[in-house]
Amino acid sequence: MLNAFLISLLVAGFAALPILNLLVKLKSRQTINQYAPEGHQVKQGTPTMGGLIILTGFFAAVIYMLVSNPAYAQTFLVPQYAILAIGFALVGFLDDYVVPKLMTGKRGLGWKQKLLMELLFCAPMALWGGGHGALQAGLLVFTVLFFSNAYNFSDGLDGLAGSLLLCICLGLYFLVPDARWAVLAMVGGAIPFLFLNAPPARVFMGDVGALPIGAVLGAVVFQGLSKAPDQAHLNALALLSLVMVVELVPVPLQIASVKLRGKRLFPYTPVHHSFEKAGWPESRVVWTFVLSQLVLTLLALCLIGAGT
Repeated sequence: MLNAFLISLLVAGFAALPILNLLVKLKSRQTINQYAPEGHQVKQGTPTMGGLIILTGFFAAVIYMLVSNPAYAQTFLVPQYAILAIGFALVGFLDDYVVPKLMTGKRGLGWKQKLLMELLFCAPMALWGGGHGALQAGLLVFTVLFFSNAYNFSDGLDGLAGSLLLCICLGLYFLVPDARWAVLAMVGGAIPFLFLNAPPARVFMGDVGALPIGAVLGAVVFQGLSKAPDQAHLNALALLSLVMVVELVPVPLQIASVKLRGKRLFPYTPVHHSFEKAGWPESRVVWTFVLSQLVLTLLALCLIGAGT
């Protein structure tokens, strides 16, 4: 398990600057929504798709796992996470790069197109690997889609998405022992990314990184839910997920409110932008969300006694 972390860290570390330089050459740049808080306009043109740094480390760890022990290829978890990450990264690449390049004026895929493609990549995973009944398969798809899109919404503030990933992985390491290699592989890849994403950010994660990373987190959470030995573990996983709930749920509520009532429920969504609208500096917003996630993680671990 430790080797998965070290390999991911080293490979992502060596690949970080070459990937950043490639993104600059490809002109993969952040396009700021005109409705985003005013302070975000300074981020216009910052390279995006930096999540490829994390994925490079993650896939290096996957290859190591399969080569070091071919029996892993016969198990559900390693191939599942790898295929899931590839599929969602493809959706992210279309959203981040292909659509904006081919269709002038478009920032990416529409939410319906994106969700449909995500469902298509979830379907094989739900059908494969181990006798999932209809209810479990539905829970698997829901959890993956939920975490993928919730985590994607957290990208955009300097240091936020990567720091949340570290805090969430800390909890999942203890809550889902079967997936520790995947958790450590993501942590290893996230460290070099955070070095470049620290304020002022030189690169952002982009959908190509946030969607697959969130999808893998969702698959790990599902693994924890399906094998939870008691109610305390279920409660701990729910507690660990609260920041993701806060990031995702207000978005559809806002859309529904605007369409049905013609009024916003929140100043901005994702909801962390509402704090910026209220005048909070970006660093304070980031620290508030990261510290909230860390506290929730520690509380979750206390529920199962892992923190003692």
